[in-house]
Amino acid sequence: MRNDALCGLTIINGRDIWLEFGAFLTEEKRGGHENQTAIMTPSTVKSHVGVDIREHDGVKYSKRLTVSNKERDVTLYFALMAPTRAEWLARYRNFITFLKRGSDGWLNVEFPGLGLALRMFYVNCSGYKPLTYLWSEGVHASRFKITFREPVPVF
Repeated sequence: MRNDALCGLTIINGRDIWLEFGAFLTEEKRGGHENQTAIMTPSTVKSHVGVDIREHDGVKYSKRLTVSNKERDVTLYFALMAPTRAEWLARYRNFITFLKRGSDGWLNVEFPGLGLALRMFYVNCSGYKPLTYLWSEGVHASRFKITFREPVPVF
């Protein structure tokens, strides 16, 4: 089940998720761009503090505004494959456990193709959608979405 095209695309805490778990980013529908959109959507900024002085028109803001980003949630679609039912069940449990634990809860998610790394933590996971029938033998695959929170967005 080796697919070199999927190697090195998503690295979490220094581990290639394809090589370790048989997991990779996928899209909800063929031709979709949900993952790229989620990764590349900039965060909003915190509101600027202004003072509304009755004797002056408008609101007065500091000459030196400090712009800081608000935390953001990033929802990514993953697929997971394995050659057997038993291996799929083990990989799925191990992958979700790995994401939930992180490194002291933190996940450093690297996307080498985008030259981008995000520091996030696991929030939740949807139920998986089987792409193959789990109760028969053969290659097994599923798709699910996971929401992460990036408390200090990179942009």
